[in-house]
Amino acid sequence: MISFSFEDIAVLIIFFTLLLLIGFLSSKKSKDATDYLLAGRNLNLFFFVLVTVSTWYGGILGVGEFTYRYGLLSWFTQGLPYYFFAFLFAVFFAKKIREASLFTIPDKLFEVYGKNVSLFSAVIVFILVSPAPYLLMTATLMKEIFHIDFLLALIISFILSGSYLIRGGFRSNVYVDAFQFFVMFVGFIIAAVICFYSLGGTEFLSANLPSSHLKFTGDASPAFIIVWFLIALWTFADPGFHQRAYAAKNGNIAKWGIIISIFFWAVFDFLTTSTGLFARALFPDLEQPVLAYPFLAEKILSPGFKGLFYAGMFATIISTLNSFLFLSATTIGRDFFYRLIPQLNDDKIKFFTSIGILISGIISILISFLIPSVVQIWYTIGSLFIPAIIPAVVSAYYPKFRIAKRMMLIEMIISLLTGTIWFSIRDNFLNSFLFEIEPMLVGLSAAIVIHIIGLLGKFSLSD
Repeated sequence: MISFSFEDIAVLIIFFTLLLLIGFLSSKKSKDATDYLLAGRNLNLFFFVLVTVSTWYGGILGVGEFTYRYGLLSWFTQGLPYYFFAFLFAVFFAKKIREASLFTIPDKLFEVYGKNVSLFSAVIVFILVSPAPYLLMTATLMKEIFHIDFLLALIISFILSGSYLIRGGFRSNVYVDAFQFFVMFVGFIIAAVICFYSLGGTEFLSANLPSSHLKFTGDASPAFIIVWFLIALWTFADPGFHQRAYAAKNGNIAKWGIIISIFFWAVFDFLTTSTGLFARALFPDLEQPVLAYPFLAEKILSPGFKGLFYAGMFATIISTLNSFLFLSATTIGRDFFYRLIPQLNDDKIKFFTSIGILISGIISILISFLIPSVVQIWYTIGSLFIPAIIPAVVSAYYPKFRIAKRMMLIEMIISLLTGTIWFSIRDNFLNSFLFEIEPMLVGLSAAIVIHIIGLLGKFSLSD
């Protein structure tokens, strides 16, 4: 049974109050679309790192569940490949993106591949940046702590993440996430230090964990590991990375900001993985592994410290929730309305983006009811939609990899369709080796084959 003291509740109320206060104090009326969507392209290195690091870790309950179930495999699949691809992004894309001085990924694809590809990519981006998993996690914690109805918890979670964005845009997003950066680190440092100090460190883990939990690859199949590595390719088409690169003062800040962020991600991964392992060692038979961190906090943390740890979890989730909510809204305002009604002025783009915050929030609430599993949402969305956009983004910034506009549209559609069809019929091959073929591999293979055909000029499709 999870319970909360007066001190814990007081800490959380102070955290929520400061979050909203910072959000609204920083939400001055924006001058134009550039100011509203990208904070005037004036993001310095300090804020670039804070907002990039904090945004990366929204799925904290999912991380706890993954570590509880699979041990160090969690870091091997959810950490290591992202460091690698983030470094490649910093070296090969960050400066190019900043020099482009656009707003979104579909903006770049419109410039290179035209309106149809841009609009189709906007649909994909809108789905990929769905705030639903993070709204679900915030509401789950809110419901457990305050014993309120789940729908009410979803509405409160939306207010905590979206209310200040409507007026302040990306600037409010930056200041709130900078605050949450420090809260999330403080919360997990407290938990990790107390675990090591009170339970006995690595000796305790070795004695109380299955041997597979202490192996980087666990007992997972190669196909399972490969798919999670391929999902990390998402880094190249991550709208959050692109948005921050567009918002940076210059290309060097975009490049080095991401490289510095990798160090902080590694530190935070150490904290989350170690605490997840302690949770598994203490509670080997949890019926709901997604609550691994809450049960750990209940066992080892005293009143007040537990409140700080929960504030750290909330900060980790909400920093991603508000960022994805704004990215999703930007897709609605900039990539749908502006592309379909090109005569829109700056004020209208800001208006439709603010409306997009409400639309995205409503859709996310519905998804949270339909797919109440964070890991399943990640896996499904990542497997089906990432293969359809990766080649388009890479080729947009490297001309030698470009293909005909119509061919690119065909590639994206077929990649999405083949992966989705295989996802739908895969269970029919449960006792066959075919079942081991992941939907993402099918979609990515289709995209690569069509892209190669396009590069070789097998078809002469006019633009």
